[in-house]
Amino acid sequence: MGKSKRNSPKPGGNRAQRLAERRAALQEAEQTVARPFQGLAAECDLVALREFVPSATAELTLTPEIAAERTVVLATVLPGAVAALVRAGDTPTGYVGVQVQAPTADPAADIAASVLWSQSAEPGDSLAVAHAAPGGPALSDVIVADAPLELVVHQDFDWWVPAGVEPDPQVAATIEQAKEAIMPSDRLDLGPEAIGAPWWVDAGEKAHLRWVRPESEDDLMLALARLHAAGGLHLGEGSRFAGSFRTHGLLVPVFDLDPERHVTEWRTPAAEFGDRLAEALAVDSPLTSEQRRSRDGLRSRQVTLR
Repeated sequence: MGKSKRNSPKPGGNRAQRLAERRAALQEAEQTVARPFQGLAAECDLVALREFVPSATAELTLTPEIAAERTVVLATVLPGAVAALVRAGDTPTGYVGVQVQAPTADPAADIAASVLWSQSAEPGDSLAVAHAAPGGPALSDVIVADAPLELVVHQDFDWWVPAGVEPDPQVAATIEQAKEAIMPSDRLDLGPEAIGAPWWVDAGEKAHLRWVRPESEDDLMLALARLHAAGGLHLGEGSRFAGSFRTHGLLVPVFDLDPERHVTEWRTPAAEFGDRLAEALAVDSPLTSEQRRSRDGLRSRQVTLR
């Protein structure tokens, strides 16, 4: 009688389940697009809208090739976290959500599919889940790649309901609940030459600045390590470097801020930090031993958002 293989997991056992879950996770990781919004001028803001901005909208600049018949508004999140909807009116308008209930491995392709759906859907229709077909249009085929987002930041979700329309009780209750949970947020305007997307949020006991940067993760980490070793990794008095996010192929430095100071008070300190960071990015010499220690410490404070 042959002996059973020691390394063969028993079907239905805990080990077999763990191995199956690991294989599924590896397959999902292989399918995930590492940097889905790369090549778009709005890449950094798209990452911010998808990951941590609570309420903002922007009208998209659509490409002539899709022969758009309707305006399309990009939104952080739509009622029910649906992928898209068409708002009725004299001129129907499409709305496309970035934070959705069932994201896939390529959020940019899903947004493209939602935009195209919005052009032919009936007013009042909604799209619960957008799954782009393999080989379908890329987001750069649907929106103008070098067009920036003209963002409107909201401190509530009243825009879910058109002006002059009385929402039904369920929608009204949802909006009120969202208002209670929302944290005041704003895009820090550092001028047309600023790089990346710096977003401020008041989280109560602390405020934060999350600055989505377009540089490669490795290059940015080296620059942050140089600044840390030199004592320049801060936004001045009342600030502290808290760590960084890794998401959608980009690195997002995060600073804790004094919540008593208004968002506009951080413009000058942030611009000065941006200048210091640009100088550090331009250095190509090997890291010193002190800078390597800084780099190792900064890496230990990274959090990957999936």
